[in-house]
Amino acid sequence: MINILVAEDDKRILRLIADFLKKESYNVFTAENGQDALEIFIKESISLVILDIMMPIYDGWHVCMEIRKKSDIPVLILTARDSDLDELKGFDIGADEYISKPFNPKLLMARVKNLLKRVEHNNLLKNESSIDLKDDLHNKNILCYEDVCIDLEEKLMKIDSEIIELKPKEYDLIVLFIKNKNRLFERENLLDLVWGYDYLGDPRTLDTHINRLRNKLGSKAHLLKTIRGFGYKFGGE
Repeated sequence: MINILVAEDDKRILRLIADFLKKESYNVFTAENGQDALEIFIKESISLVILDIMMPIYDGWHVCMEIRKKSDIPVLILTARDSDLDELKGFDIGADEYISKPFNPKLLMARVKNLLKRVEHNNLLKNESSIDLKDDLHNKNILCYEDVCIDLEEKLMKIDSEIIELKPKEYDLIVLFIKNKNRLFERENLLDLVWGYDYLGDPRTLDTHINRLRNKLGSKAHLLKTIRGFGYKFGGE
């Protein structure tokens, strides 16, 4: 049974989300404030959290940060605060998805299923500890630079023997960088290529994702270079 925690202080919205989740056969825990949400998270085996921002006692930012100290389960932020800065803050503190109110419940369910599917996939990959992407360099679905390898079919990054989970945009960025190693990309160019030409959000979201990707590269973070006044490039030269 998949346990989902919904933290929302609007009882009508809370009931609506819970009803849709139960129709999909999920087991639902509900909380109307941040304190109750954290208590449920600690007590129960929660697989995914749907989290409102404006809640009594502890707000959603606080709850998300506390969850991230203990777990990497998916956190989906659902809020009426739809500014780009709020969205960036959500991603900075570890949220996986950000949906603004009013929302389409069917879209919310699709996002939930996608996040859970991604977790299931990553868990399977972690269990296959014998995988070595560098042993299959002739496979056209394997992309490597130094010890950073990407399986294009499985959407998996591996550095040495460690499997690293990536968000969708982080994956798109690292694939673009490795395919174009040592090429200098202007910031606007990266936004167009990864977020699309019709992206109207805050351009600083690129910097947020670059920083998160650099952190995940660990010992290979030096390969992802910031060229001040121009943009970014990936490579050893």
